[in-house]
Amino acid sequence: MSFLRNITSGLRSLFRKEQVNKDQDEELNGFLEMAAEEKMKEGMSRKDALRAVRLERGSPEVTKEVIRSAGWESAVETCWQDLRFAVRMLRKSPGFAMVVILTLALGVGATTAVFSVVDRILFRPLPYPDPSRIVSVGMAHSLEHEEFLMGRFYAEWQDNQKPFSALAGQSTMVHNCDLVENNPEQLNCISFQVGFLPLLGISPVLGRNFLPEEDRPNGPPVVMISYGLWKGHYGGDLHILERTINVDGSARRVVGVLPRDFQFPTLETADIVFPMALNSAIQQTVNGGFGNPMRVFARLKPGVGVAQAYAEMQPIFESELHVLPAEARKEVRLSIRSLRDRETQDAQPVAWVLLGFVLAVLLIACANVTSLMMARGAARQREIAVRVAIGASRGRLIRQALTEALLLSCAGGLAGLVTARGLLAVFVGLAPTGIPFIGKAHLDLRIGVFAALLSCLCGVIFGLASALEKPGLATLNAKASMSRSHAFLRRCLVTAQIAVTIVLLSGAALLLRSFVKIEAQNLGMQTGGVLTVKAALPWSRYNTDQKEMEFYLQLEAALRRLPGNRAVGMTDSVPPGGWQGNFRYSDLVVQGKPPTPPGTGGSVVSRSVTPVYFHALNIPIIRGQDFTDQDRTGNGSEVILSRSLAARLFPDEDPVGKRIQTSGLRSVVWSIVVGVADNVKNSGLTEQSGPEIYFLRRSVGDDWDGKRSIALLDSVMPARAVEPWVRSEIASIDPTVPVKMEPLEQTVSRLADRPRFETALLAFFCEHRAAACDCGALWPDRVHDDSAEAGDWRADGTGRDARRYSRPDYK
Repeated sequence: MSFLRNITSGLRSLFRKEQVNKDQDEELNGFLEMAAEEKMKEGMSRKDALRAVRLERGSPEVTKEVIRSAGWESAVETCWQDLRFAVRMLRKSPGFAMVVILTLALGVGATTAVFSVVDRILFRPLPYPDPSRIVSVGMAHSLEHEEFLMGRFYAEWQDNQKPFSALAGQSTMVHNCDLVENNPEQLNCISFQVGFLPLLGISPVLGRNFLPEEDRPNGPPVVMISYGLWKGHYGGDLHILERTINVDGSARRVVGVLPRDFQFPTLETADIVFPMALNSAIQQTVNGGFGNPMRVFARLKPGVGVAQAYAEMQPIFESELHVLPAEARKEVRLSIRSLRDRETQDAQPVAWVLLGFVLAVLLIACANVTSLMMARGAARQREIAVRVAIGASRGRLIRQALTEALLLSCAGGLAGLVTARGLLAVFVGLAPTGIPFIGKAHLDLRIGVFAALLSCLCGVIFGLASALEKPGLATLNAKASMSRSHAFLRRCLVTAQIAVTIVLLSGAALLLRSFVKIEAQNLGMQTGGVLTVKAALPWSRYNTDQKEMEFYLQLEAALRRLPGNRAVGMTDSVPPGGWQGNFRYSDLVVQGKPPTPPGTGGSVVSRSVTPVYFHALNIPIIRGQDFTDQDRTGNGSEVILSRSLAARLFPDEDPVGKRIQTSGLRSVVWSIVVGVADNVKNSGLTEQSGPEIYFLRRSVGDDWDGKRSIALLDSVMPARAVEPWVRSEIASIDPTVPVKMEPLEQTVSRLADRPRFETALLAFFCEHRAAACDCGALWPDRVHDDSAEAGDWRADGTGRDARRYSRPDYK
């Protein structure tokens, strides 16, 4: 009750000050009269009694000030006075205030925008309950950096999941599937087990999860669909659970809709989900007895860490290795890592570097503002000395300086949020694919709190730096100048700004140099004028290799008839990046030579191409000859080696005409080397290129796969002019086949999007900070000179601020 009375009394003192003063006067006068009556009883006159009481009790105004200072409302009133005074002072220096606010807006805005991006990579919890316990488990291989697990191993692990409370798998990657309805679409499909969603702690937003009997071979044909497909294709139909949809020519009943923001642990997007229908017995026999590969995720038991889980699963993993060939055991290892590490991977170092850069930018901004505040404080020394002379305490001076600094930092923080919103929109718009979570970056309450704390921290830093020195009374007769300590601190700040700016510029220059080398490197092939054509064949109509081959042979013939055509080739992958086949170097066997020791030599890129592929990309054949159309109809197997692979296999002899064998790919076939092609970039733009082997794609059904067939069209005409003709030719073969076309030059340019984005981002911050550093070195002198006269004017008392200092209640 006393607390409520205290609050009520304080509010009354704040908002009904005249009434409270009147009540206090009446109360004090009453006490004065009572004390005077006691004196009068002792024989004193009324005048002498009143005088004696006033001498004993002191001034009523001082008493009222003591009473007011005892309540919490006194602190509020003092802060309000400081705030009003700070506003008046800043209104008299609009140029100074604007420079400080703009400096803070850029510093806080850039930091907030970058933090909103890296927050999801480094700090923000993943969108699952208790995400720190979710791990990716499996084996790692030299040819596959992501964890995977063979079906045979998975069956054993399910029975021995000691450190895990749950274990579930999904298919290794999404695949194309056809929604065959009135409005047919080609979608991305994936499959997972019935325990997959419960492991992640996710429930469908509509409907239910798969049932155990549905997640078995030959179980009921059911699917779950994504929120986007439900809203986009079906218009958010609430009766979707009563519908049966046709997927790849098979009727499937929809049993659930995934949540809107559901995120697969692999960061892939899928429209339709099938039950995995894993059969443990079958996994012991398929794929050579190893089972089908899958991605496996687990939830750790409470109190179990990744290291402990690894130690407990290692003996189980080693006990299963006996089923692998001896050479394969050396190339696989157990891998267990947190889901965050799997999802962010190489983005974490970049995020830390970017965060470090932008924090350095913020420190330079704070140093700039601190220099400005110190210069302004030096110009106001006489003004502050007057306040000290009339009784202002050290704490009051510091509080007033902090109030002014916090007012500036709050204004800068608000402007920084507006700046951050604009910068974030630019970042997201320019960011390439492959940076995790950047598409979800936005300003929310968490980011707003970060910006507010950042602004307050900046205000405290430069407010204290400019307020810790108390001028003496001698300053009243001295010319306004910066003290030795402040001058030394300012020199240190300028030196630190220059040092940090040099470091930032040096780092940005090195990054820019690396990016220029990436852009200028020789790819070993031409990209200009080449158009890539991908036709996704519906499985319901092209369900055999023969049908797929016939379609692509017709497509190849149709593209060759186009005007302006220089060359048309077919391939299963296109350098320099993206998916491509590979196998171990030790799997290569040269006739008449001893085999390479297992597990040595790294990997070899493999590509299946048709004749004219090398001509379409202008890849020189430096020895031997290209594939011919006659080779496609034969029963032999011809290959072309890259220059680096030929040098490794045949260091001192001509490889043309030699016979090699690739165990694991065509283990029973000896292939004849017919030529050697020059090296091309085949591992992206930043990685070292590997040796490569080209297989001839013959006119045999087994050599064709509709999911991995790309046509390369080299034309003298621009891509925009060719694309309509290509679509027309494909429509004449099958009008229902979806087509995707892109100039190869654009595809290659997209591989450089990420280093280009990172370089541009860091260069922007460095350029901004270099300019800010120059301003930080010049503006303080300008502020000092322009403010000295105004400081003298205020200190001389020729203004309402000086009159305000003289008020008896202003201490």
